[in-house]
Amino acid sequence: MFEYFNKPIIITGANASGKTAISLSIAHKIGAEIISADSRQIYKHLSAGTSKPQGRWVNNENPVYIVDMIPYHLVDFIDPKETYNAQRYFYDFNGTLNKIKTKQVIICGGTGFYINSIFNPLDPLPQANEKIRTELKEYADKYGREKLHEKLIEIDPVAAKKIHYNNINRVIRAIEVSIMTSKPYSSLISDNTFKRESYFKAFFVFIKWDKNLLYKRIKERTKNVFDDWVNETKNLILNGYTHDCPGLKSLGYPVIIEYISQSITKDYAIDIITKQSMDYAKRQNTWFNRYPSLKIDINNQKDFDIEKITKDIIEKYESSCNSSSSC
Repeated sequence: MFEYFNKPIIITGANASGKTAISLSIAHKIGAEIISADSRQIYKHLSAGTSKPQGRWVNNENPVYIVDMIPYHLVDFIDPKETYNAQRYFYDFNGTLNKIKTKQVIICGGTGFYINSIFNPLDPLPQANEKIRTELKEYADKYGREKLHEKLIEIDPVAAKKIHYNNINRVIRAIEVSIMTSKPYSSLISDNTFKRESYFKAFFVFIKWDKNLLYKRIKERTKNVFDDWVNETKNLILNGYTHDCPGLKSLGYPVIIEYISQSITKDYAIDIITKQSMDYAKRQNTWFNRYPSLKIDINNQKDFDIEKITKDIIEKYESSCNSSSSC
């Protein structure tokens, strides 16, 4: 896949870990383009709640999203009503590679399934069945996410242990596939994460924040964007996007909708979003700990020096290229 390109640099880490800023800094230094691997920033019209990098579309024959003069791919291109998954990401990623004009690529994001899909073959699973999905969504709306998760426990306890009940899209997908194939979803998914040789041809960087620092960072960011997030969500609703469309079911948006309906207070909404974000960050860190990566530990605010981190990553990257002759 990467025959034309130098070894890609992959910047990973939990939400709010500074991946975008670091990726842009490196891109300027080495002349790279960036490909996002973020399951929320793919959506158009969702910016405040997804921390989508601020950019603009350059309208020419091949429109490109530009952030700080750097082409930034696979963001802001999917309608919030559309369902999107790792399989689609894999095909979009390959299509994007054909458009990139530089020899250096940075992959930036915190969605492990997307990153894994690039380097590992995807399991052949049936396409989405809208009838089954609608029935499962209606069941969750009526009885709650935990009750839907109990259905998955009955059908496939192995998958249920790995999928949190709040991750409703994955719960629905697991039940859907199990119903369509008459086999447990877990039996159809290979456990090949990070094991194939091709995976080690990339240079991984894991930005790992101290838990307490990350909590403060997430809460502060949520406070800062909250009003914009509310206005953004109101506009989406006014434009016909319902609470059950995939974009508005992504992290934080259901809480904002509750706040808009005056079911909860602003302070409570901020606390809930911060907790949900921390729960997600914990799962991300668990995932990325399995990478063969350069780990950048941020144990105090002074450690987050973008210039220094950029310099360290580039030096380590060049060293890995020289030692393996693989760049």
